[in-house]
Amino acid sequence: MNDWGYAQHDPAEQLARMHYFSMKKIQPEGDIEFLITVKEFFTPKDPALIFFAQADKHTNQHIAPYLPSGWGKTLLGALQECIREINRFPYSEVNSAAAVPRTETTG
Repeated sequence: MNDWGYAQHDPAEQLARMHYFSMKKIQPEGDIEFLITVKEFFTPKDPALIFFAQADKHTNQHIAPYLPSGWGKTLLGALQECIREINRFPYSEVNSAAAVPRTETTG
């Protein structure tokens, strides 16, 4: 039940519920953790775009920084689109402490 939306008095206020996710982008130089915020709008401007997902980091920093995002009718659709966009370009920020070096294990 979405009774939370009735707290909104004016549709122009764009009240939204927030959902949070994290993922690791696997790269040869190290894994990068991305946090993804998905907004679920109670009264979206376009009824087909209820969910909007956006990553916390830009990709493609050396050429043209790009902030991955995605829209959808469902939370799953918006999240999948955002993840697809995260994986579209490399994360290559210079002097980043966000990268966790990958360790190779030998068996």
